[in-house]
Amino acid sequence: MKLNELSDLVGAKKNRKRVGRGIGSGTGKTSGRGVKGQKSRSGVAIKGFEGGQMPLHRRLPKRGFNNLFSKKYNVFNLDRIQYFIDNGKIDAKQIINIDTLLEAKLIKSERDGLKILGRGKLTSKVELEVSGASEKAVKLVEKAGGKVTVLGAAKN
Repeated sequence: MKLNELSDLVGAKKNRKRVGRGIGSGTGKTSGRGVKGQKSRSGVAIKGFEGGQMPLHRRLPKRGFNNLFSKKYNVFNLDRIQYFIDNGKIDAKQIINIDTLLEAKLIKSERDGLKILGRGKLTSKVELEVSGASEKAVKLVEKAGGKVTVLGAAKN
């Protein structure tokens, strides 16, 4: 097989529909839009409109509330930090903070900071600079001989 012998499978390429090219084409005159009315005009998008019936998004009950000012943290459990140390992605001798995790490509963006939770065990002695930490996480880090510095007051 040579490059000049390559071709698409039959039916893989379709010719585009050329609308408004005479009545013999089947899509002439009104270009397949029918006659009159809002939808036959250009630039009209009727999203969610159900012909005067109450639209579905208005019929269904509304629940909850999205707080625009809520903080979004990068959350790490201690077992994940230990896993990354064991695999050599994080150096336990360095201070572990947002910049360390970004550099190691373990998180995609800073968000509002880093929060540490206490799931799992930590065997390495580490120094953490975080925006927030649970009480259990702080106890476990200090038990392993490490230190947690909370930079910003993170609630929840």
